[in-house]
Amino acid sequence: MPPNLLRLAVPNKGSLSQPATDILREAGYKQRTDAKRLTLRDEENGVEFFYLRPRDIAVYVGEGTLDVGITGRDLLLDSGAKAEEVLELGFGRSRFYFAAPPGTADGVSALAGKRIATSYAGVVRRHLEQHGVEAAVTRLDGAVETSVQLGVADVIADVVETGSTMRQAGLEVFGEPILESEAVLVTRAGIEQPPGFTVFRRRLEGVLVARAYVMMDYDIHTDQVEQAVRLTPGIESPTVSPLHREGWVAVRSMVRRDQAQRVMDELYDLGARGILSTDIHACRL
Repeated sequence: MPPNLLRLAVPNKGSLSQPATDILREAGYKQRTDAKRLTLRDEENGVEFFYLRPRDIAVYVGEGTLDVGITGRDLLLDSGAKAEEVLELGFGRSRFYFAAPPGTADGVSALAGKRIATSYAGVVRRHLEQHGVEAAVTRLDGAVETSVQLGVADVIADVVETGSTMRQAGLEVFGEPILESEAVLVTRAGIEQPPGFTVFRRRLEGVLVARAYVMMDYDIHTDQVEQAVRLTPGIESPTVSPLHREGWVAVRSMVRRDQAQRVMDELYDLGARGILSTDIHACRL
C-alpha cells in the first residue's frame, strides 16, 4: 500500500460534479460509480478521492486536511480559506453581476449604503472593499432574486447567464462583472506542493491540451510546404515526412480544435489532399 496517497477533494454534487469526474477519468484515475460513495482509493495511481460539498472543498484544502481540491473560483474566493488557485480547468464557467430594479444603480459606486443580498457574501464584500464602497451584505442560500421584492434587499449579486431570470423578477443587470468564475484546481497557500502533485497536475494539463487540440495529417506538394506549415505550425513544429510519390510530403501537426475546419478548408485550397483530423486522447508536452 502506498504510504503517501495524494488526498484530493472532488465536488459530490452540483454543476461541477460530473465534469470533475469526467476530467479525472480522462486523466486515468478511477472514479466512483455509486453517487453515495464518499471516498475512493486509487492506490495504483497514488491518489485518494474525497467527495465533498463544493462549498467546503477550499476550506478542507486551506486547513491542510486535504492536499488538493477541485472547486469553483467563486467558492474559493467566497470561503476566505488559505487555499490558492493553481490551474484553470476549463469548465463550470459563470459570471457574477449586480442586479436591481431599473433606475436603482448604474455602477458599483452607486451601491454605498445599499442592502445587497447574495449567496456569495465573501466575493461581494471583497469586490466592494476593492472599490472603497460600504454597503450591507446579507448572505442568502438560493433564490436571491426574490429578496428585493420581499423588501430584504435593494440590490442582489448573483450568477447571470441570459438575464431572463432577473428580468422576470423585475431586475436589470448593471455594471461590470463582479467575478468571472470557472472550475479550478486548488492547493494550500504558502506551502511546498505535496508528493505526487506534480504528476497529478501534469495529467490534468495533458487532458486540457487534448481537449483543445486535434491532430491534423495531410499530404502536400513540396512547393507548398512552407505555406502549409504556416497554417499548421503546431505547438513546437510539425512533422514533415517524404512520401513515395515524388515531390510530395506528409505533414502532421497539432491544430486548435476550434480552428480545425477553417484550417482544413485553407489547406485544401492550397493543394493539400488526404486531410485528416483526429482526436487526441492524452498527451504530455
